[in-house]
Amino acid sequence: MISSRNEHIAGASHLQHGAPERLHMTDTSPDKALDFTPAFPLRWAYDPIVSTLTREARWRQSLLRQVNPGPRDVIADVGCGTASFLALLGCHSSPPERLIGIDPDAEILARAREKLVAADVLVTLELGYLRDVATKLSGSGVNKIVSSLVFHQVPLAEKRAGLRAIFDALPEGGELHIADYGLQRTVLMRTCFRLVQLFDGKEDTQPNADGLLPRLMEEAGFERVEETDVVPTLTGSFSLYRAVKPPQCVGSGVVR
Repeated sequence: MISSRNEHIAGASHLQHGAPERLHMTDTSPDKALDFTPAFPLRWAYDPIVSTLTREARWRQSLLRQVNPGPRDVIADVGCGTASFLALLGCHSSPPERLIGIDPDAEILARAREKLVAADVLVTLELGYLRDVATKLSGSGVNKIVSSLVFHQVPLAEKRAGLRAIFDALPEGGELHIADYGLQRTVLMRTCFRLVQLFDGKEDTQPNADGLLPRLMEEAGFERVEETDVVPTLTGSFSLYRAVKPPQCVGSGVVR
């Protein structure tokens, strides 16, 4: 996950010493005191928890079909966590030209590195926050950005800043794909979602539960914003969203 309570991680980038040949990782040396919300307090339990409580296989396959990777794509996963989706992309029958993962948690990225090496998938991993995305991806040629299980955990201001940064990072026609908790439409799903709010807090998660994310995507400048799938889970309703950066855009404004 990629929630920030400070503006950015300080430090100079360098290639991680001892990293396997099939994986590049730039390390920007975050402060020892965490200034973000970890994906899960016990990081070693993150993958089995997500798999069990979110019907991960169901929504990740749906997200993979939606992203529809191809050999000319450069795809960035923002808040990549342990790189489960990056591994799926890299093992696809038509893998992208380049994959990039961004996350502020060095311990989680170390687990991601192990997973990607085991899968023999080449990825550039970088430490960074949502609001850093435009800077981190400058010159990368990225044309698709994906984010899973990130936006429900971050403050409203960070949701807005992150979406603007993603917008600025993409070229005209670039695509944004989000998989996260969305509008909790039923009493049952709202009740199940209380478990998420117990761990991640109500203030940050309630905008997602109220269905605010598509509106925030439009506010950032995206067009053709749509909810493409809804998956009920033990922890609430999970939604997939898709949006496109329109032509003739300058920064976060649209020139008509």
